[in-house]
Amino acid sequence: MDAWLLILPALVPVLVLSVVPLAYGLGLAVTDARFGRTAETHFTGAENFRVLAGDSLFLESFRIGLVWAVAVTALQFALALGLALLLGQRLRLRWLARTLALLPWAVPEVVVGIMWRLVYHPDAGVLNDLLGLRGRDWLADFGWALPAVVLVGVWAGMPQTTVTLLAGLRNVPHELNEAAALDGAGPWRRFASVTWPALRPVAAAVTALNFIWNFNSFGLVYVLTSGGPGGRTRLPMLFAYEEAFRYGQFGYAAAMGAAMTAVMAVLLAVFLRNRLRAVEE
Repeated sequence: MDAWLLILPALVPVLVLSVVPLAYGLGLAVTDARFGRTAETHFTGAENFRVLAGDSLFLESFRIGLVWAVAVTALQFALALGLALLLGQRLRLRWLARTLALLPWAVPEVVVGIMWRLVYHPDAGVLNDLLGLRGRDWLADFGWALPAVVLVGVWAGMPQTTVTLLAGLRNVPHELNEAAALDGAGPWRRFASVTWPALRPVAAAVTALNFIWNFNSFGLVYVLTSGGPGGRTRLPMLFAYEEAFRYGQFGYAAAMGAAMTAVMAVLLAVFLRNRLRAVEE
């Protein structure tokens, strides 16, 4: 009983803010709940999921969401790893470099979106000026909208990955690096044989968390493009938001959320199982 009393302060917020909303959302997913005080709600079972399976627009948004999440997560990790390795060296003004590297983390998503909209502005944007272009609207271009948004996602999310990897690098035994250097191992060999094996558990955890976070992104893409042009950047969360709050289809939107949660849970379980198995080996 005493143990339950000790963990109760931690359990109550989880129950109230996570478990209860999740259960309520799953309940909505099997109904035809709609916006309106006089709208009647009926139990429909798996009807929403049957319709969802044939909804080509949602399936396309899911594909876009996977492309977005994989691209942003992979680029974030690669760039953050390089930056963490650099900031882990004994450099002059290292404290200033670390502070500047963390600045994007301190900026709210809405502000980041507004700032990058100005960067991509077709007439007054910095990017067009640097490239010597005029009138190129990157966020309205069918071919470049998604890559442009991915770039912003990488820039905004890289700092927390860098911090996590920096913390992981502190656990790498310095003596092993020195011993490998004395044995004639070069920088790449020392990284592959000493640094990466010690960093791999941290890398697996941060990659999984980043993938979930990126797939569930909403605010940044909403401010940048609102899902346009022509749905080219309409992530699943944006699709569900529009169904719920633009068209008032709460039950259908809840079914989208339940489907996305289930798919992400399966993908995450497979990923973590493979990563943990690789770490154990």
